[in-house]
Amino acid sequence: MHIARSDPTFFARAVLTTLFEALDHGKLTAVTSELTLAEVLVKPLLDHHTERQAAYLHALQPSTSLQIVPVSRDILIAAAHLRANAHLKLPDAIHAATAQQTSCDQFLTNDARIPALPGLVILRLSDL
Repeated sequence: MHIARSDPTFFARAVLTTLFEALDHGKLTAVTSELTLAEVLVKPLLDHHTERQAAYLHALQPSTSLQIVPVSRDILIAAAHLRANAHLKLPDAIHAATAQQTSCDQFLTNDARIPALPGLVILRLSDL
């Protein structure tokens, strides 16, 4: 979420620059849930910041380097299991289940509360 919110303290990190360059050059594919859109639009809507709203709507479009996954019944069931077993909040569980269901190897977050999860290497921005 910090990436999408354009927090300059995180964008300054070389690792994120490298990540976005890899995405731009097709060397890497990112996966996110459609839930991301509902999360990132809240502040620009509250602030009546129409340019930022438009930027998010434009950026969060499926492309060759970004797969946007609908919140399906299977993902919700997997999210319920994650909530029960890993004690995740619902949005975090949906994002993690989305990653697992789409065979992601890594899960990029800045939330220290996200525990180790089966099949995913948790990458925290604060640790990179």
